[in-house]
Amino acid sequence: MKKFLKFFVILILISGCKTVNKKVDEASSKESEKLSKFLKKTESDLKIEFGKPDLIEVTSKKNKVLVYYDSKFKIKCERRFEVNPNNVVVGFNSKNCF
Repeated sequence: MKKFLKFFVILILISGCKTVNKKVDEASSKESEKLSKFLKKTESDLKIEFGKPDLIEVTSKKNKVLVYYDSKFKIKCERRFEVNPNNVVVGFNSKNCF
């Protein structure tokens, strides 16, 4: 009986982890979908949506990287948008955003 109970508890824990992973994957894909709408848009369109960036970096290719920080549930979210010299968004990256 104890072996069956242990097996049942382990099975519940594993299925719970799969559920959490599925929700994180869904949130990540929604975030990616939202941010991909800014590709080929202007820097001003980006600033209208997100406001003034928290940090601006310059890459070796003379592109700007606009960095936005946000915090939910004490988890720091970071969104990075790469903008070419023509002020057009050419790439993005996001960490811990959901």
